[in-house]
Amino acid sequence: MQLKLYTDVHEFYNDTYDVLMRHEAQNLIPLGNIIIGHEGKDKTDWRDPVNWLMATISDAKGIQLTAIMTPPHNITLYASDNIINPEAINCLIDGLKDREIPGVTTEKTLAEYFAKEYTLRKGITFKTTMSQRIYELTAVNPDIQKVGIVRLLDEKDIHFFPYWAEAFYAAGSYGKTEMSIPQDADPYLYRIASKKIYILEDNGIPVSMAGYTRVMQTAIGVAFVYTPPYERGKGYATSIVAQISQLALDTGFTKCVLYTDLANPISNNIYQKIGYRPICDSLQLKFD
Repeated sequence: MQLKLYTDVHEFYNDTYDVLMRHEAQNLIPLGNIIIGHEGKDKTDWRDPVNWLMATISDAKGIQLTAIMTPPHNITLYASDNIINPEAINCLIDGLKDREIPGVTTEKTLAEYFAKEYTLRKGITFKTTMSQRIYELTAVNPDIQKVGIVRLLDEKDIHFFPYWAEAFYAAGSYGKTEMSIPQDADPYLYRIASKKIYILEDNGIPVSMAGYTRVMQTAIGVAFVYTPPYERGKGYATSIVAQISQLALDTGFTKCVLYTDLANPISNNIYQKIGYRPICDSLQLKFD
């Protein structure tokens, strides 16, 4: 096995893109990240590849394991064709040396295998921060009832969007209700300027939001789904996700991809009604 560490994101992109595309939806995060780095249009925050960890483990048959980490986020891995090669895992861990790895986010079996080997070597422990399911949609259920009108988030929404955004981030831990009070407008203006987030209005009143994340060759990620507690149970989340999913398909994408928290049965049920189908489970694991 041979470890290759990259400093050039374009070289890493060229070497790994076709490998990751074997499971495009599953590899939403690493594919989306290498596209961001390769295009180089946005270098805000973690998007500048200068601090990224990029690595491949290869043998005579080609790449067996791909790894990318965009600090401060977890490392993401892909075992080629979802075949875990223990020798490749060990080779990667050897190559990481003193590099600080906060955790791993990837397909469940690989995440568990890597975490056990890594923490055993380091003499540390790990815990699950989220059990996820990755869904893919190729057609929206035509029977879904669509309510309200969808429009792009814009600057006039700055009076409420920061609070919805912080509530969405807080809900990353299912059932959590504590949220941060927005202090600086810039992060939210950045999101608005991206033109990837949509608002659902009912009778002219904003009631829900959802948007796109990483953009890939044939797929696009759907996320940022949030409805204030006092507007829930009215079909708003279902409606906006169905509408922006259809919009993506109409634009030319062949599939939409989203992650769900398995601890939240309501959202998992909603997405399946819309037409999303599970393709694999994923774990977010934190190293202590």
